[in-house]
Amino acid sequence: MNLKNPLPPLNSFFMGGFECADHINRSGERINLQRETHHHIRVADDYEALKRLGISVVREGVCWSAVEVKPYIFDFSALLPFFKAARKYKIQIIWDLCHFGYPEDLVPTHPLFVSRFVSFCEQFLQFHLRHSNQRPWLIPINEISFLSWHSGDMRGTVPFAVNSGWDIKYHLCKAKIEAIKAIKTIEPCAVIMAVEPLVKIHAADDTIDSQKLEELNSLQFQAMDIILGRKCPELGGDENLVDALGFNYYYNNQWNHLNVTLPWPDVEKKHTPLSHLLFEAYFKYNKPIILTETGHFGKDRDLWLEEISAECKKALEMEIDLRGICIYPVIDRPDWDNLNSYSNCGIWDLDVHKNRIPFLPYLKSLQNCTPLFTNNDKKLKSKEISAIDA
Repeated sequence: MNLKNPLPPLNSFFMGGFECADHINRSGERINLQRETHHHIRVADDYEALKRLGISVVREGVCWSAVEVKPYIFDFSALLPFFKAARKYKIQIIWDLCHFGYPEDLVPTHPLFVSRFVSFCEQFLQFHLRHSNQRPWLIPINEISFLSWHSGDMRGTVPFAVNSGWDIKYHLCKAKIEAIKAIKTIEPCAVIMAVEPLVKIHAADDTIDSQKLEELNSLQFQAMDIILGRKCPELGGDENLVDALGFNYYYNNQWNHLNVTLPWPDVEKKHTPLSHLLFEAYFKYNKPIILTETGHFGKDRDLWLEEISAECKKALEMEIDLRGICIYPVIDRPDWDNLNSYSNCGIWDLDVHKNRIPFLPYLKSLQNCTPLFTNNDKKLKSKEISAIDA
């Protein structure tokens, strides 16, 4: 990190993530979870509610499929309430430019995908600079590893392919690299994040050797390695393109080589502790990191947050430059492939009218965990001020 242009401190250690998937699901239907949860019309109320909990940072999505009204022509006006609410409640926004969806006529291997995506990123940045005095925090493409697997190997969304995960990943990385370069040309101070799942694959038995297991675990870092120029140098990746890394971690992010998920709660102590996974990722790349998505479903949401918070506290004690935890999502969401089935995964669940119904044990857990990181916020802000003065 360049001390003359240090990573700015975030306004709170805990963050709130709002679902923004806008892809085409397995039924061939376009979904938009911002709209399904009514977040797009209740954003001011949602920000006010988070502020009361001491949360001043959010993850939001631009929804490329919604704002590109025709090729290279964009209408970002639907995002004005987000910027207005952010100013009113002093909320810092980390923007996903492409969470999971593309415009109707594009797939990552399309000849015009890169140029259209770069144009989209450039024009959103210009819109951001006109409507916010905050330093832009941008995630150009979220979870390339997952998206390429989901769309290129599992027929989960366009192009509904199999045996094409690597090809999709390669082209998504190409688009992201070109977009970052364009963004940095317009606004060198923009904070760029690369966000990927953090997983651990274990040996189920002695039918797999340690080298093969290591190879399986290394696949999760392919996209970051490409963006940072450690793989596929012909795409022009570079360490300096990315300012911070994000890792998404859920209860099912650890499984064995036979594709059986390790159960949580981890009664048999088979999981690798999250703090150890964060340690490995941090010292692989030596960049500030954020736990950009974490959360759980149903009645054990509070227990999950307590465990994650304890592990993140351990990570800080291991001198990992961890900048925050994003609870994802803070508002419940429907299933991608069945919009009538809700997940019961938010700080607030939803009733039939999309009213926010607080899940009280989760709120209590957040209240208990927040003080764990108060001193870290103060230390980090002091460090950043010292770096700027230097």
